[in-house]
Amino acid sequence: MLKLKKYFLFLFLVAIFPSCSEPDYELFNGPSGYLEDLKGKWLVVNYWADWCPPCIKEMPELEEFLNENEEKVNVLAYNFDDLEGEDLQEQIIRFKVNIPSILTDPSDLFGWERPPSLPATYIVDPSGVTKEVLIGAQTRLSLEEAIAKYK
Repeated sequence: MLKLKKYFLFLFLVAIFPSCSEPDYELFNGPSGYLEDLKGKWLVVNYWADWCPPCIKEMPELEEFLNENEEKVNVLAYNFDDLEGEDLQEQIIRFKVNIPSILTDPSDLFGWERPPSLPATYIVDPSGVTKEVLIGAQTRLSLEEAIAKYK
């Protein structure tokens, strides 16, 4: 009977421990999450900075792309300068970054090299495989075309 109790305690702990683990990523003014949560939809991750005029120019396009494809795509912005807190909030407001901002460096999450230039946009398929890295300002249409190539 004691062995049976230990067995059930072991199963209980195995079931509970994964739910107690630290999240993989954190969103600015949003929830934290796990990479598994991002699977099932296309993921577009955009690196940007305030000193990059094309980055600022493409923000409305990224927002429009997300709004028109929300059911099948997640879009995240990452500040290349690693800003957080009030500094990041100020930049988000000033440059109208109206897409979710991830605080965790995507290169750490996905094993990517940090982009050599900006803006850089990573396209990840619904199973979590990185398909393409787009360098330069993107438009709603260019993002839709990038994803359509892999369907």
